[in-house]
Amino acid sequence: MGVSGTLEYISELMSSAHKHKKKKKQSQTVNLKVRMDCDGCELKVKKTLSSLSGVKSVVIDRKQQKVTVTGFIDQNKVLKKAKSTGKKAEIWPYVPYNLVAQPYAPQAYDKKAPPGFVRKVENPPTTGSAVKFEDPYITMFSDDNPNACSIM
Repeated sequence: MGVSGTLEYISELMSSAHKHKKKKKQSQTVNLKVRMDCDGCELKVKKTLSSLSGVKSVVIDRKQQKVTVTGFIDQNKVLKKAKSTGKKAEIWPYVPYNLVAQPYAPQAYDKKAPPGFVRKVENPPTTGSAVKFEDPYITMFSDDNPNACSIM
């Protein structure tokens, strides 16, 4: 290798080192809940999301109203693009019910959730603020209850 070859090699090393300083986007998966009623809706959402740069795949489960987008993408850009179709879209709000401390709390329970899932609740309600239900069997024989049964 001559002097010019060595210089080219060094400049190549320096330029490639400079390129690696840029933060490389991580491949990630974004799950969305998108309201889709028919094949046309599904096709429109798939086509629109597939056109985003960095998208590798778009998988749609219409029964669950779930869209899974994979690639070198930004979650907020994917959501914005999904909303641009005119469909109601949000980041997938559900988690398996066994990951939630109180799956039947009013904030977590959602009858539209897929089987085995509840809404993701960031701050589950504390016992003080939760609606308190009294056990009817405890008050059935209570002295405090004027309509209570009495055992003779």
